[in-house]
Amino acid sequence: MGIVKISDLMHENLRVAGNALSRSINAQAEHWMRVGMLTEMHPELNHREICQLLIRAELAGGLDIAMAVSGEFGKPGASLAGKP
Repeated sequence: MGIVKISDLMHENLRVAGNALSRSINAQAEHWMRVGMLTEMHPELNHREICQLLIRAELAGGLDIAMAVSGEFGKPGASLAGKP
């Protein structure tokens, strides 16, 4: 774990969004980073599809970047956490 410096405005945006969605500031930041990472890796997917992938990844044990960049990531039944 490390420290990431962000602007005061971004911190306020995280606080507002986190409060609205019942997440901590850190959880909201991590959510936005995961969505952003997947959007960059899979520009063909829309927000709904990315959220579905995040849910499947969570059910499989968590998001593993190795699976996120592989062709297996979006396939039904694929292990998103690198686990069978």
